Amino acid sequence: MPSAIDNSQCLLEKDEFWMTKALELAQKAAAESEIPVGALVVLNDEIIGQGFNSPIHTCDPTAHAEIQAIRDACKKMNNYRLPGATLYVTLEPCSMCAGAIIHSRVARVVYGATEPKSGVVESQLSFFDSSYLNHRVESLGGVLADQASEQLSNFFQYRREQKKRLKQQARGQSVCDE
Repeated sequence: MPSAIDNSQCLLEKDEFWMTKALELAQKAAAESEIPVGALVVLNDEIIGQGFNSPIHTCDPTAHAEIQAIRDACKKMNNYRLPGATLYVTLEPCSMCAGAIIHSRVARVVYGATEPKSGVVESQLSFFDSSYLNHRVESLGGVLADQASEQLSNFFQYRREQKKRLKQQARGQSVCDE
């Protein structure tokens, strides 16, 4: 008979597997100059929805990875509710996304990096623990957090360097003059 430790190890391995897929989606966002956040919705070990950050390209401030993945899953399931589903996202959800998670009845959220400025699962709030909510969401943070944080750091470092180059070009300086 498997022990609780065996079961939790198996679950962690599954969580890491799916988070790896979410990190791949985040890379697609980065390739489109969007903040690299990827998300997918899994039900019965199958991806039913996926998305990545795309508010700039879609001109839609609600086009966060979580929202995109939930919309995709709801469309595929032909239902606005996703009971029993797990949402994997590379960055701790914001308040808007946490609201969508509650309304869609996602059962569990697994995220990678914390978001100290606007994350509401643990950083700024413990939103899912709020007593007034009519749905409970299990959450687990820190799954492949180092990879998710590194992906975000690399993206923002590249953007800062790009901005610096553009300023230098505007002033007529060569990047090689440094």
